[in-house]
Amino acid sequence: MPKNKILVVDDEVDFTKLLKSNLEETGKFEVLALSNANDIISQVHGFKPDIILLDIIMPGTKGIEVCEILNKDIIGKAIPIIIISALAKDADKYKAYRVGVVDYMEKPIEIGRLIEKIDKYIQFKQK
Repeated sequence: MPKNKILVVDDEVDFTKLLKSNLEETGKFEVLALSNANDIISQVHGFKPDIILLDIIMPGTKGIEVCEILNKDIIGKAIPIIIISALAKDADKYKAYRVGVVDYMEKPIEIGRLIEKIDKYIQFKQK
């Protein structure tokens, strides 16, 4: 059975390593982790993720900008995005939902809950 592909974009390298390890341990996912979103379109076109886990605060291209870029891309606009961020204000969540993210989780995250959400959105996308 093919594994679902997850693209993780977060500048906290230790966090992405831990997330990648935890997700790949399930045996269900193939994970590509990026520490910046500078070439997000080429990465999305090359890797073809089923879902994207995205931080908001990053050097260079910020998470909200990444969503806007992906929304204009033929492949990118079809990929569900879950924000994983330390930002907890309603205004930050509102901005994220306005650019089309499917969910928003605050750090620190509970990995089991994240996996449930990933499974849900991937199943929804495949229907």
